[in-house]
Amino acid sequence: MNDLVAKPVASATVLSEPYWQGLQNGKLLLQACAGCGVLRHYPRLLCDRCYSDGVHWQAACGRGLIHSWTVAHHAFHPGFAEDLPYTLVTVALVEGPRALGRWWGAAAALDLPVRARFDVVGTRVELAFEPDPDDR
Repeated sequence: MNDLVAKPVASATVLSEPYWQGLQNGKLLLQACAGCGVLRHYPRLLCDRCYSDGVHWQAACGRGLIHSWTVAHHAFHPGFAEDLPYTLVTVALVEGPRALGRWWGAAAALDLPVRARFDVVGTRVELAFEPDPDDR
């Protein structure tokens, strides 16, 4: 019997499909409100500012600064047990919104310049971050 448990896979919805397709193509896409232009991430039905449901998708540069991070020492799901410990970072993107992703680098630090990377996990591409060698 195999003791390994598969990691859960995020499911695309009608609302989030452009985001996931962007990652598949090596791009971080953000929703932009068609009413007031505010950018938002994660994909949502309504704008937090003007409550419009109109949206278009805009490519982000994928760069930003670490806003916060956490190191997981306990797996929230058995599929992640082999990855422990791992770090998740919240990144303040250059464009404004914050994004969450796996961290690939030395110790995370506040305001450390980072860039997006796109990790293939099974059949899905997931957002991750690494130090930005260009250091903006």
